[in-house]
Amino acid sequence: MLSSAVAFVAVAAVAVSQNRPVNVATTPADRLSDQWWKDRHAQKLEVTKKGGIELAFLGDSITHSWEGPGKAVWDHYYGHRRAANFGFSGDRTEHVLWRLDHGELIPAKPKVVVLMIGTNNVGQGSSNPEQAADGVGAIVDRLKAGIPGVRILLLAVFPRSLNPQDKLRHDVAEISDRIKKEADGKSVVYLDIGKYFLRPSGEMRTLLMPDMLHPNENGYMIWAKAMEPTLSRMLGDKPVPPM
Repeated sequence: MLSSAVAFVAVAAVAVSQNRPVNVATTPADRLSDQWWKDRHAQKLEVTKKGGIELAFLGDSITHSWEGPGKAVWDHYYGHRRAANFGFSGDRTEHVLWRLDHGELIPAKPKVVVLMIGTNNVGQGSSNPEQAADGVGAIVDRLKAGIPGVRILLLAVFPRSLNPQDKLRHDVAEISDRIKKEADGKSVVYLDIGKYFLRPSGEMRTLLMPDMLHPNENGYMIWAKAMEPTLSRMLGDKPVPPM
């Protein structure tokens, strides 16, 4: 069953890719030379095969770290929601595309996918903001083609860097501005909660993001609380009270 599902998604990927510019951010690429990444991919294939997923989180280290500093918050908000974490530290859009094309997540057919990706595309210098946004759009295409009826909560890329004038701050903001067009308010809902991590001056709240990129436990609490009303509506369940 899984191999046939992968084949279907691969065919669908070819079709939808025709509508996206071809660049490094839209060209699937693996990281199998990193053993931990290879092992995590194998683990997520097993999670996918097991199924029973209603809610999936997809992204990079910021998502991955729901299993670290965000664990207590995850357990409170998502532990009862048949949720699964498909975040991989260091991933760019092309790596997420590869994972989707090679058996992760899609065959499990979750009801809602929370997607945030793109900061590493510009942070690692592999893509410019326009290319990164194309990559995000290609991921949205893959999910919609592979999971008919899926609802995607598309998050703006979280702000990074202390100074609001920093180039990377502008780059991630441009990605977020460009991916807004992917949302239709129904199957794809766009949500920007970046303001909660910033001071009125625009400087990063380092008590929430000590490294100016990744939230700490309090940052994950802010994230979950800010996202909960929208996520609850998309799941069709009752909002979880704050911790």
